[in-house]
Amino acid sequence: MTSSSTLIGDRRRAALARSDAMRRHPTRRDVARPASPPPTAFYVIAVVVTVFTMLGLVMVLSATSISQFHKGNSPWRLFNRQLLWAVLGVIGLWFAMRVPTRRWRRLVNPALAASCGLMLLPFVPGIGDRVNDASAWVAIGPINFQPSEFLKLAVLLASANLLAKRHDEMHDLGRTLGPVLAIAFVGAALCMLQSDLGSAIVLAAIVVAVAFIAGAPLLPMTAAGTMGAVGALAFVVSSPRREARFTAFMDIAAHKDHLSYQTYQAMIAMAQGGITGSGVGRGENKLGEFLPLAHSDFIFAVVAEELGMIGVVAVLGGFMVLAYAGVQVAMATHDRFHALLAGGIVSWLVVQTI
Repeated sequence: MTSSSTLIGDRRRAALARSDAMRRHPTRRDVARPASPPPTAFYVIAVVVTVFTMLGLVMVLSATSISQFHKGNSPWRLFNRQLLWAVLGVIGLWFAMRVPTRRWRRLVNPALAASCGLMLLPFVPGIGDRVNDASAWVAIGPINFQPSEFLKLAVLLASANLLAKRHDEMHDLGRTLGPVLAIAFVGAALCMLQSDLGSAIVLAAIVVAVAFIAGAPLLPMTAAGTMGAVGALAFVVSSPRREARFTAFMDIAAHKDHLSYQTYQAMIAMAQGGITGSGVGRGENKLGEFLPLAHSDFIFAVVAEELGMIGVVAVLGGFMVLAYAGVQVAMATHDRFHALLAGGIVSWLVVQTI
């Protein structure tokens, strides 16, 4: 087991080393070359993300306009909020593309510390917003956000930066795997402090993926993963309510009026969508209290009801295309940090989608 995992780790480290060698080769460094056009994966990612953003805005409007109107609010209320985040995302993308990554790397540690500080905001009276037994949201005026999303990005950047700098020391677990696992532990602990097990799992998966790509030995990674799984299970059983919600999925029909109500209603909505769906804006389960949180946690059920199985396959296919394009970016880059960053983003996307 140890020899095989060591061999696999050596192969992963050798692949990254070859990329570094190509980048440092004299003929690549000394000869001035014109700027090359972006790779095909760039355009694929740009198109899919643009389509997903537009589709998300349309489905949020469809899921909330009628319910907001009946509550006396503007039908555009939640759509406008989502549109604001989309605009902020575009601005953030523009800045990220204009600033060289070497400058971002200088801010990794301050960003990690700041994101850990943000994780305490949900506990501040007046701005903390408790949703579904989790103190994971911050509400400041019209802006609602989860600090854990910023923490995931900061942990990803910190892990990729550390392992890229110490790529020649992967055999020294105290200098490589140990520190990134410590970062993951602190981040996951902060998420669990908010009773947000889902974010803790995603964050841990990001770190594990980055460490795997960097060539960390499999045996200690497996041991750490096992300990993490035991910790997550202990967190679930520590609360009777969490344990009941966790086990309710084994018999959804038996708990359809209480613990599995949302899941059961989502299944009904998806079944009613059929192959082609009822049409955008014509779904019925989003009305009233049939499908709570239709615009957020259960937006996929609205997509399934209104766009049908065709829409479901298209959305899932889009995520698969994004993941594949991300892998292509990671394999094509000649910079170790970029490769680890791209691989971590792909794992983040895949795990959070699941």
